[in-house]
Parts: sequence; C-alpha cells; structure tokens
Amino acid sequence: MTDYLDSVKKQFEYYKILGEKTFFQLPDEKLFWQYNDNSNSIATIVKHLWGNMISRWTDFLTTDGEKEWRKRDAEFENELTTRKELIDKWNAGWECLFNALNSLTMDHLNKEIYIRNQGHTITEAINRQLPHYAYHVGQIVFIGKMACGNDWTSLSIPKGNSKTYNEDKFSKPKHKEHFTDESLKKKKE
Repeated sequence: MTDYLDSVKKQFEYYKILGEKTFFQLPDEKLFWQYNDNSNSIATIVKHLWGNMISRWTDFLTTDGEKEWRKRDAEFENELTTRKELIDKWNAGWECLFNALNSLTMDHLNKEIYIRNQGHTITEAINRQLPHYAYHVGQIVFIGKMACGNDWTSLSIPKGNSKTYNEDKFSKPKHKEHFTDESLKKKKE
C-alpha cells in the first residue's frame, strides 16, 4: 500500500507538470481565451480545479469533501485576470492536495470519509479525484495546443516519433520505474 500512495503522488505530480508545461508555452492572453461562450478558458478550468482541491483535501480525514463554503458554480465565472493569479490558484490547490496526501499513512487507507454524504474509503476518494484532475488537465493541454497552433511543443511522444522513442526504451535493460519518473526528473533539472 505504500507503493500505492507513492504511485498516486507521482501521478498527481505528473498532471501538475503537464499543466505547468502548458502554461509555460502560452502568452498571458491565451490563458484566458475561450473557444466559445459555452467553453471554458484555461483560467476557468484552473479556478475550478482549485475550488475542487481546496474543498476535497482540506480537513480530508475529518469533514465531508464537499464543503459548505464551496461555491462550485462560481468557479466557472472567471474573474482571474493575470498569469500570477492563475498560478497562485493552481499552486494553492495542489499544495492542499499534496499536504493531505503526505499526511496519510497505510493505516488511513481503509478509513471511511464522505463526499456529499457518500462514503468512500481513502483509496476510493483518491481514485475518484485522480481521473477528475487528469480530465481537466487534458482539457488545459488541448486548449493550449489549439491556442499555440504550429508553435506547440509536444508534452509526450511527438507525432511521428513513436518508433524512435520505443527503440530507445527497448535498448535499455528491463527495470522497475514509475512511468512518471522521467517527467519528474526533467522538471527538477
């Protein structure tokens, strides 16, 4: 189970990095661009992620994950206007998540907590949030890719490079490594 917690932390960190690599490629105004009135800008998605993370991970072990003070609908009314405001919200949400995850021990994993009065083990609650955040980070990346057009730098295996990528991977001996380790090492360099 310790492997589970380590793996989950790395996966959350991986999605955080994908978002940040997208922000880095975009000029400020593109962070607030919307495809149409029914779509969200990157800033709006960040605000929603922040609201969800703050609600779900604050007092994670002791209070319902849907806090009474959360204003979910307001998360989709974007008042963020600067890159700094966006990055501050982004970092605050992830900090809340990682603080909660880092406080967990194996003894916590079968404890029951609630989200909107629905019981979840800690593992179930984590597994509920991981794809939710990956889904929204995927939206951020897709919007970034649209906004950058031909200037986009791929965050994964660039189109047409699968063969070279796989040849490199298979040229190395078999080993145990989390799939995010390369991305996390590159971020720290």
